[in-house]
Amino acid sequence: MSWAAKPLGEILDQSGRHRAGSQDLPVLSITMKHGLVDQADKFKKRIASSDTSNYRIAYKNELVVGFPIDEGVLGFQTKYPAGIVSPAYDIWRLKNEADCHIPYLERYLRSSQARSLYASRMQGAVARRRSLTKADFLDLEIPFPPLADQIKIDHLLGKVEGLIAQRKQQLQQLDDLLKSLFLELFGDPMRNEKGWEKKTAIDYADCIVPGRDKPKTFSGGTPWVTTGDLQPLGVTERSRGGIGLSDEEIQEVRARVVPKSSVLLTCVGDLGVVSITGSDMVINQQIHAFQVSKVMSEEFFMYSLWFQQKYMYQNASQTTLPYMNKTVCNSTPMIRPPKDLQIQFSEAVKNVYRIKIPCQQSLADLETLHGALSQQAFKGELDLSRVPSPGIRAEEEGPVAVVPLHSATLQNLAVNLPESDNPFAAQESAEARVGLIAQWLEAYRGQLGRTPFLVQHFMAAVQTRLAEMHPDNDFALGANDYEHIKAWVFDALADGTLTQGFNAAGNHIELKAVQA
Repeated sequence: MSWAAKPLGEILDQSGRHRAGSQDLPVLSITMKHGLVDQADKFKKRIASSDTSNYRIAYKNELVVGFPIDEGVLGFQTKYPAGIVSPAYDIWRLKNEADCHIPYLERYLRSSQARSLYASRMQGAVARRRSLTKADFLDLEIPFPPLADQIKIDHLLGKVEGLIAQRKQQLQQLDDLLKSLFLELFGDPMRNEKGWEKKTAIDYADCIVPGRDKPKTFSGGTPWVTTGDLQPLGVTERSRGGIGLSDEEIQEVRARVVPKSSVLLTCVGDLGVVSITGSDMVINQQIHAFQVSKVMSEEFFMYSLWFQQKYMYQNASQTTLPYMNKTVCNSTPMIRPPKDLQIQFSEAVKNVYRIKIPCQQSLADLETLHGALSQQAFKGELDLSRVPSPGIRAEEEGPVAVVPLHSATLQNLAVNLPESDNPFAAQESAEARVGLIAQWLEAYRGQLGRTPFLVQHFMAAVQTRLAEMHPDNDFALGANDYEHIKAWVFDALADGTLTQGFNAAGNHIELKAVQA
């Protein structure tokens, strides 16, 4: 169902008329990423002016709006009975807290949908100085479902955000592990306390000139990669948008193709982001590229550059954004330990990548899922009957039909995988094995009907069936089997015979067959 829209004027009243005066209250600031925060927590110190007598008081559960609003610079004050904020901020209070779930409202007001709405009404010629009048702000209509559904939407999106945070933490831990190993083996490249031979990056690598012009068209072919596409301390395969250039378009931008296994370095803005190319590609002028010589391993070279970020910022031109020219990039100090020690580190990096790359893909999938759920939730297109509502009494909420990860429904459901005419051939022949798994996949999906399932459940069913058919043989699923199952799932999602969704109760993504 689509939610009834309400103008903010029916939800909010202006507040913020009280000033701090001589009161000693917590000083709060608004951030784009975290909303309203305590300066003492965020900055570990007070950064407000010494005289805060003119600061506005934001009472608990009041909304504080900063600027630019179209970047989501706003947040509810939910931490203290009263705090103070800059007099430049606007403050609003809820007319009726009983029908509003504050986390839902803040989530929507900071969403991409709301930011687009603000941008469409803002006035002014300079981008970051454009503003939204109070009257226009109150006239904005937002989706405002019943309280119970507000809570469910917030709960569902929060669950996915929790999984995203877990993936990011896992990736950070893997990066920290390799940074620690690098320091243990080689020491700090800037101090070079182990006394390795030390020259510059260009002494151990060839510089590759990026494209000189911005492409006018993207017909596909060699990936066109910009700074936002790089996998930091990882392998960059393609652009996130999947765009690429034909040979003719590469000629137009007057670029050399950066070959696979080159090391990329950002030289504008966020300096020192490094990555290795997983394929041939073309890069823009904000990226510097090195083709590493045989005396260096690419992984060692990449991490050595990362540890030189202090040098980069010290030597960059301080214009609107920090900028390193070609000379500064090529002159980055570079140590040269023995090649066998570099190879030892490279092998450790590759082993970690076997964990890191699936984790990165999982993160990308979760972020895509979160974006899709947000869009559907705020449009009223989600079936919320399966989402639990924490904080609401059971008698108010009504029954919720949820299929958790290990539910009795799945445990007791009899799924019969058919016999194979020649299971030993399937074990020995890759083609026959793929055919057998495809046959079992279709049988599995057909017998489940509309019951949600996990890919892991199917894998377990296959392994069990193999053990039943051949108790004396150790027939295990291999890497190629998993790749085939993964490809089958993606094809089924693409052609619409499967759909995927997030099971909030079980904290997992599940699949469901679409009946013809």
